[in-house]
Amino acid sequence: MKKQDKINSVAEIEEKLEKASSIYLTDFTGLTVKETNELRDEFFSAKIDYKVFKNTLIKKALENKRSSFSELSDKINETLKGPTGVIFAYDDPISPAKILKKFYDKSEKPKLKIAIVENKVYGNKSLNELASLPSKPEIISSIISSLQAPISGIVGSINAVIRDLASVIEEVAKKKN
Repeated sequence: MKKQDKINSVAEIEEKLEKASSIYLTDFTGLTVKETNELRDEFFSAKIDYKVFKNTLIKKALENKRSSFSELSDKINETLKGPTGVIFAYDDPISPAKILKKFYDKSEKPKLKIAIVENKVYGNKSLNELASLPSKPEIISSIISSLQAPISGIVGSINAVIRDLASVIEEVAKKKN
């Protein structure tokens, strides 16, 4: 790799680290090309970046204290051995775990090395824990539905009163005829 390519890669990693809400490092050893392409497609459709970088370039990017992940560089550096795929999540920090879990359940690949979600470090045994957390859209929909529940109850009550009033008026009209 040429020096300029390395500089460009480090700059790309730094930029992605600055924007990411969470990162996941995986060991992709044993994944076939087909499986890798399927995984990349899943990440792409979820607006998640999945890239493979040299470990030394990741370490170099973490040395530059521009991202919140730089504070955890010692823990990250411990896991930078062997092939490393880096997942950068921007909007929903949990969705990469759900995608990884789905693929891991099929073939026990790729393996999670470390995940950093909301500045909390999750080790290689935490994939099930992370995948079981609700994603951002799930949390939003549950909040909205809990907010709508009282409103729909009020609407139902008002409709019941109107229906009962209409029934009473109808019965009075029948008696007068």
